[in-house]
Amino acid sequence: MPRHLIVLAALMGLSPIAAWAGTNDVLIGLDGKIFFEASGPRIDPGGKDALLVLDVGDPAHPKIRASLPLMNSVLGPPTNLQITPDGKLGLLANSVVPSQVGDRTTTAPDNKLFVVDLEANPPKLIDTITVGRQPSGLSISHKGDLALIANRASKDISVLSIEGKTMRHIAEVPIGDEVAMVTITPDGRRAFAVKNLANKVAVLAIDGQKVTYDKAADIPAGFGVYNVDVTTDGHYAIAANTGVGGDGNIATVMQIDATAEHAHSIDYVTVGEGPEGFAISPDGHWAVAPLLKGSPAPHDAWSYTRNGAVALLQIGSNGKLSLVNDLPVGAIPEAVAFSPDSKFIYVGNYADRNLQVFQIRDGKLADTGVVVDLPGQPASMRGPAR
Repeated sequence: MPRHLIVLAALMGLSPIAAWAGTNDVLIGLDGKIFFEASGPRIDPGGKDALLVLDVGDPAHPKIRASLPLMNSVLGPPTNLQITPDGKLGLLANSVVPSQVGDRTTTAPDNKLFVVDLEANPPKLIDTITVGRQPSGLSISHKGDLALIANRASKDISVLSIEGKTMRHIAEVPIGDEVAMVTITPDGRRAFAVKNLANKVAVLAIDGQKVTYDKAADIPAGFGVYNVDVTTDGHYAIAANTGVGGDGNIATVMQIDATAEHAHSIDYVTVGEGPEGFAISPDGHWAVAPLLKGSPAPHDAWSYTRNGAVALLQIGSNGKLSLVNDLPVGAIPEAVAFSPDSKFIYVGNYADRNLQVFQIRDGKLADTGVVVDLPGQPASMRGPAR
């Protein structure tokens, strides 16, 4: 940074490093291979994926500041990427790659984690790490020294250490069932992982870089539990029960007491159909769930609707979780993220290739009317770990 800018940053009480770090960034993973068409999904093995770096320094008007040609997939929860708390690194796990079986194009599990230096100008790939098979949802610890990745095909969780800009694969923790997403509590002592086919939430113990799993601590969940996040105070984990997704049936989110000696469910809230994306605000007061509402279904299905919706939930001072309101969005809303100040919400519409900007205004979700066109289909989106 030029000396005069360092002096200016010091006078303003800002860190020169923070000015360059990506704490105002949001990552967006684009999928250029899988298309949801009128007759059903189609796989194009020649399609190009990418990782976008979105600058949300002006949260009402986000701007794309970089694009990296990295593999990414819509298959899996839209939480396969995240930024370290200091904003220096971005992680992207790629779940599947195209595979040719006879004359049919399908997918096969991948095992790659991409590590991106967000301080570089422009951001650049600095490492590719081999992890478990079909790496999907991932989580970075509040301290920024540990990452966990849920691997669907190998039915385990990858454990990785983070030291500066160096990542090291440590171990795989066997779960015994497919796991789609994992989240680490702010104190770094627990993690919750969703067993999407077993309809349970696994509870993991963390001691430094040692992660252990006791199946007896599993929490029963709703059908198709697929996503999970934890409040910034660490008191609650909230899991989204997606159901089949796109089949027209209503679904719920489940609230878990994350601090109890034996973590357990304490409430369910009905949100709508297909809450595949899910996120909790950095201030811990709000949660948001895009609702698929049949938009990925074949167009001749009774449940098909072109557009989805986005639902806002409030986490009250007494811990009570309640649905506030929902608003329409575009086609196949997968990805969602909050601005760092928790006042704005970004929803990625996969089939429409755009990003809608919403604001929490007077305690409700409001559409700002701002739409950002994207150079591809947004399959996932996430900001810095909290």
